[in-house]
Amino acid sequence: MAGISMQTAREHLELWLEAEAAVATSQSYQIGGRMLTRANLREIRNEIVFWQNQVARLENMEGRRGRNRVTRVVPRDL
Repeated sequence: MAGISMQTAREHLELWLEAEAAVATSQSYQIGGRMLTRANLREIRNEIVFWQNQVARLENMEGRRGRNRVTRVVPRDL
């Protein structure tokens, strides 16, 4: 997901957290004769974990200025 910015990832995470709160308050409800059920809480929590990981990955990249640091070590027997 190279095209996702930090701002987008945080916005998606906030949306999924709001969705979790909405489902937690009322999973299903009835209006008149119609029964309405919200999304599956397990799927919402999976999305929250996904977006938390994306935010953490992007924060980590910002801390390293987008680079992975690689060090080469050559063992020698002196």
